[in-house]
Amino acid sequence: MFFAFDGLDGTGKSTQLERFAQWLRDRGHDVVPCRDPGSTPLGERIRSLLLTDDPEMRIDATSEMFLYMAARAQLVDDVIAPALDAGRTVVSDRFLLANVVYQGYAGGLDADALWRVGAVATRGRMPHLTFVLDLPVAEADRRIAGDPDRMERRSVEYRQRLRNGFLREARRCPDTIVVIDAARPVEVVHAAVVDAALQLLDATGG
Repeated sequence: MFFAFDGLDGTGKSTQLERFAQWLRDRGHDVVPCRDPGSTPLGERIRSLLLTDDPEMRIDATSEMFLYMAARAQLVDDVIAPALDAGRTVVSDRFLLANVVYQGYAGGLDADALWRVGAVATRGRMPHLTFVLDLPVAEADRRIAGDPDRMERRSVEYRQRLRNGFLREARRCPDTIVVIDAARPVEVVHAAVVDAALQLLDATGG
């Protein structure tokens, strides 16, 4: 089984992913957590390149897209595919949906084209369910701690396009993308994640 968490920075993805992974372990799942981009030597180098705010290096939306796709292809090859083939459960911090939203809805590239390129990069290995943690942009920004990275420094208008993109893709793919209201207490958000996961796990015997 393959799950992913996505949404704006500041929505609590890391906290909810950790809680969900532990809940899965308590149910007997052998859980493999990962992050996209990252979790491989190549992915971590690409992650650093993409998130470091270097004024001397311009990365346009198309270049960003292919860098993310390269990191994801390696992640699938090294981590996700072997884990799934071994019957383990993968929980990823972001996956292809983020590429579609960031470089598509917010970056101006064609979202459907990004899904097609992503199908090649992932070799069809897609999350059975993606949890989109949703917050208004101002609240998500308020929750971000520390120095913002290259993506977090972008405008409020950019981040609003991101939120709109996540919500639109969830409407397009209601069977595989579920929106979770992240404005509620951590325990309530976790319960909503678990409820959504149980519907899938019960249906598949997981």
